[in-house]
Amino acid sequence: MNMTRIDTVIIGAGVIGLATAWSVARHGRGVCILEREARPGRGTSSRNSQVIHAGLYYPSGTLKALDCVNGAEMLYRFCATHGVPHRRCGKLVVAQSLGEVPALEALRTRGQDNGVSGLEIVDRGFILAREPHVQAAAALYSPNTGIVDVDQLVGALHRTCEDQGAVVLLSTPLIGAEPHANYLELRTPSETIVARAVVNAAGLDADLTSDLLGGETFRIYPCRGEYAELVPAKRSLVNGLVYPLPDATGHSLGVHVTKTIHGNVTLGPTARFQSDRDDYESDRLPLEHFLESARTLLPTLNIDDLRGGGSGIRPKLHPPAESFADFWVARDRKCMRLVQAAGIESPGLTACLAIGERIATLVEDIMDS
Repeated sequence: MNMTRIDTVIIGAGVIGLATAWSVARHGRGVCILEREARPGRGTSSRNSQVIHAGLYYPSGTLKALDCVNGAEMLYRFCATHGVPHRRCGKLVVAQSLGEVPALEALRTRGQDNGVSGLEIVDRGFILAREPHVQAAAALYSPNTGIVDVDQLVGALHRTCEDQGAVVLLSTPLIGAEPHANYLELRTPSETIVARAVVNAAGLDADLTSDLLGGETFRIYPCRGEYAELVPAKRSLVNGLVYPLPDATGHSLGVHVTKTIHGNVTLGPTARFQSDRDDYESDRLPLEHFLESARTLLPTLNIDDLRGGGSGIRPKLHPPAESFADFWVARDRKCMRLVQAAGIESPGLTACLAIGERIATLVEDIMDS
């Protein structure tokens, strides 16, 4: 087999792997990405609400909070520079009764603690001016939340990586590895690659990849989120982003209404833990499930206004009995030439560029050691 030597190998060409490759390459390091799929971004990266989050929901001081807030502005700049369709449209987190206003105020306080600007509690008149078909007594308005075309974002990140000299090896799974003191030896079906540093950005397979690389042992808990859509004739009922208060379980932000950059309107995602990492379709929820949730926001909807949508699987680091786990972005304590980027669920899309820079700094630490 051929043998290649390179500074850094990244496992996974989702938005985290691509953003990391771009950052590492800008430090002047040789980079290649191993991606088992035939094109980048086919997993978690492309199966979400396509929202650029402002940073309201995450405990202060966590990586989710820090990298969401910083990453959002980085992502807006990247999209503007590289022609990725996006819109800073703002969003409403709505309360169904005035009794829920204290929950909105608590969410505003958390967002402000995280450095999110422009947050305000608004009344029904403000809501009706933006979303005349939405039922709500009050809302938290977040002007810096937006939407992005994820497919074009992935394409732009792919191009910028290659422009910086990074090599993206598609249809190239990692099938074996052997750690050494000063390098890792990685095996693919066609060659052996010797790398001074490796980044595990394998998403739903991050735990299996860590085992393969001789890294720390942990577990990814797949959590499926499903979507429905409004039929085209009903898309005018929604102008932007409308969220309920977050799910009490902590597993999702609630079934929300999102008008995408292309004008279709999605309802979701739901949250259901499962054992299968690749099962997006079996035992799908009926449309009646979405109708019940959607009617709290859009009371005029009926079942004929909905059709089936997509689904995604979140790579969670916590089991169903727990409600929060932070991103894990750190050097592995067992394999010191490995950087872990695991549990990157929402707001991972928003935070991808900030996470990429964080990982690039860790890679530089490995190079200097």
